[in-house]
Amino acid sequence: MKLQGLYGITDGSTGQELIDKVSAAIAGGLSILQYRDKMQDYQTRLNDALNLRELCCQHNIPFIINDDVQLAKITHADGVHLGKDDSSIRYARLQLGHDAIIGVSCYKQLAFALSAQEQGANYIAFGAFFNSPTKPEAPTVSIETLKAARQKIHIPICGIGGITLDNAAQVIDNGADMVAVISSLFCTDNISETARQFSALFKELP
Repeated sequence: MKLQGLYGITDGSTGQELIDKVSAAIAGGLSILQYRDKMQDYQTRLNDALNLRELCCQHNIPFIINDDVQLAKITHADGVHLGKDDSSIRYARLQLGHDAIIGVSCYKQLAFALSAQEQGANYIAFGAFFNSPTKPEAPTVSIETLKAARQKIHIPICGIGGITLDNAAQVIDNGADMVAVISSLFCTDNISETARQFSALFKELP
């Protein structure tokens, strides 16, 4: 599966509302989906993950679970995204298999990204690039760090944090293969059209 384009991260919606939002994003060109929910009980998260997995399978879109290796395993997700306080890459690989997609948040640390690449990560994420409503306390990373990473990182790079239609091109043009978006996608009045506009930024690349 190709890791490039609009990377949607769910916004905490559940049930049919969640499915409707993701379906709209897919209609607009969503390339990758990450299920992220820190609030709901386990059964709700399991049900939502299973339903999203089925939806993504229908459209051949990689389906990633945030943090939870076991939920990814149970739902047969395509992979997992790990933060600094989550499971190790090695543990995730042992649990999910050779073909699993393992992404790693590297924040603003190029050395961490290089280490993740050496350990077998499939992609790394830098951020926040801009002030983020989801994580307002997140430290920001410079475009210069992204440029430096592009010279040394040979796996896909995802940019995250406060990314909107107004600033996404700045991240894409300087080396990001994907941009991860939550509120600027799933909290808009027309999710399909917003996804289409984000996706069009990648089509303009040489």
